[in-house]
Amino acid sequence: MSKFKIEHGASKVRLVLLKTNIEDTISSDIDLMCQWSNNERKYIINELLRFALTQEEDFLKHKAGIAQSPVRPDSIPKATAASAKPVLAPPAKTEPASTSRD
Repeated sequence: MSKFKIEHGASKVRLVLLKTNIEDTISSDIDLMCQWSNNERKYIINELLRFALTQEEDFLKHKAGIAQSPVRPDSIPKATAASAKPVLAPPAKTEPASTSRD
């Protein structure tokens, strides 16, 4: 089994915004790891994701297959920046129906 290693104080990298929700317990553990390693939260999350991606053998095979595949023919249009990242409205919050029994 591979070991996960966090380098202390090394959190300066170029970043791309990724919005997501995570479980509260995972968030707490990430905050604790930030304190322990003296790193920023975004650095810890990047390292955790990098580690997880290198551990998934099927994904690594898929990634290697894509890298070896020929370049797309020019007849296939490339996605534009607008269509590559569609903006979705957040789902409407629904209130549970209250049932009263009198």
